[in-house]
Parts: sequence; C-alpha cells; structure tokens
Amino acid sequence: MTQQRDTRFRRLSDAIGHRFTEPAWLRQALTHRSFGTPNNERLEFIGDSILNYTVARMLYDRFPALSEGELSRLRANLVNQQTLSEIAVVLKLGDELYLGEGELKSGGFNRPSILADALEATFAAVSFDADFAAAEAVVRRLYDARVAAIDPTRHAKDAKTRLQEALQARRYPLPRYRIVSQSGEAHEQHFIVACELGDLGIDTTGEGSSRRGAEQQAAEAALERLASLFKKGSK
Repeated sequence: MTQQRDTRFRRLSDAIGHRFTEPAWLRQALTHRSFGTPNNERLEFIGDSILNYTVARMLYDRFPALSEGELSRLRANLVNQQTLSEIAVVLKLGDELYLGEGELKSGGFNRPSILADALEATFAAVSFDADFAAAEAVVRRLYDARVAAIDPTRHAKDAKTRLQEALQARRYPLPRYRIVSQSGEAHEQHFIVACELGDLGIDTTGEGSSRRGAEQQAAEAALERLASLFKKGSK
C-alpha cells in the first residue's frame, strides 16, 4: 500500500511539476482534518497567499492597461473555489486525499471545498519543501493557460455585474438571489445559492465557501443560460 501511495505521489508531483524532497509535506497538504493531525488547514492559509500573489502578478504583467479594480475582479474569478476545484479534478488530486471515514462515505474526495483547500495547501507544501519561487512556478504552470485565455473586455466585470447589465439592456427585471442552504463551521462554511430570473424561467445555483462566491457562480451559470436563450430567440 505504501509503495502504491508513493507511486501515486510521484504521479501528482509530476503533474504539478515539482518532485518533493520531503514527501511528508505533500502528505500533510492532502490530509483533511477529518483524518487527523497534522492536516492541511494551516498549509492552506499559506497556500492562499501564494496563490493570490502569483495570480495577481500574472495579471499585472499581462494586462498593463487594466485598473486595480479590474485586476481584482479578474483575480477573484481565478482564485475562487470553483476554479481551484476544476484544476484539482484535472490533476486527479481527489484520488490522493486522506479523509476520515465520514468524508469518504459522503464523497468528500469530490467536494469542491475539500479539493480547493487541498490544492492551496499543496502550493504551501511546495514552498516549505523548496522555496517560494518553486511554489510560484507551480501556480504559474497550472494557471498559465487560463490567464492567457482571458478576454479582459468580457471578464473585467464580475458575473453578477455582467448579468445585471445584460438584463437591464433588454429591460428585464433584476435577478433574485436566494440562499438554498448554508452548512459547516465558521471557518469552513459551504453555501448553495440560487439565482432566479423569474420572467425568463431561468433558475440556476452556485456553490462556494462564501455567499458572494456562490452568488457569482450562480450568476455565471445564469449568463450561460441567458446567452443560449437569446441566441435561440434571434433565429
């Protein structure tokens, strides 16, 4: 079992582009608090800072004409739970997690919040195993294609703002956001929020570790539905 886990660690190390000198750092990054201690909660704190700085620098260098507010909105779309969990899925990070029995039974290895936290913790693990530059290189490698694909004219505004403007342009009522569920302790909350466009029959949901993040995700989904609806209507 240990040999199999070591092999899988090598696969993940290759996927992120960093071979660990001390694999114990990676193991801790992949250990959820339900499994025991040491776990990844404190590493996540460091990893979040590494991620935010690196993505901010990438955007700063790539879009010299954008304002601080526009750069902040772009960064928010890249460092949120949804994006982190999407990257984690591509890396198959869920296969490597150490979870308690309850989380295993409830599918914690697929839960966006757990995947996002573990990926942030992995950035910290790289920095402790090597240095900040190594961790920054990992973040850049994982985010390079996403930053390169950004169209600042479309994404400089957040999803809620773009949805509001799209509805106002066609004289439709503004969206209504409603909390569907809220769970978890104060430091690890999980929100599900609905975005309702009653006149158009569109009802979407979003998830996140904050109400705002969940609303943004729901608004993004509503924008996609809205674009599809308007496209059909124009034919």
